[in-house]
Amino acid sequence: MSEILLIRPLKLISILIFILLTSCSLVKNNHTHDSEKKTAIEDFDAFYNKFYSDSIFQMSRIKFPLKGFLVDGLKQENWKKENWSTLKTKVFDIDTTMYMTDYIKTYKSFIEKVWIKDSGFFVEYGFKVIHRKWYLVYAVDQNL
Repeated sequence: MSEILLIRPLKLISILIFILLTSCSLVKNNHTHDSEKKTAIEDFDAFYNKFYSDSIFQMSRIKFPLKGFLVDGLKQENWKKENWSTLKTKVFDIDTTMYMTDYIKTYKSFIEKVWIKDSGFFVEYGFKVIHRKWYLVYAVDQNL
């Protein structure tokens, strides 16, 4: 009979240890999941659509002073907020019967190019992830 009394406390202790370990594991898994959310990179497609449809958002996601330049005829300027023209047409929506287009997308960068062959017109925009958010970091707008 004393053996039965000894087995019950051991069984009870085993069950308590199991519950304790299981609950610690759940807390750890929730913590890991939350930290993964914090380190996730902003969805590019959502960013890109909003960038081209919301001029205020667009200005908030341009890293001035912006690398690159604006060339109009013989005049070349560096980019400033004052000479920036809002971008309105995504590279995917460009009329490819008139313009040539190309883009390269990686996990943390996107480069889009639009040009008219043998015309002197060429634009290139470079986007990059900075602190898990997408920004326009480079622009060339050339119209010779």
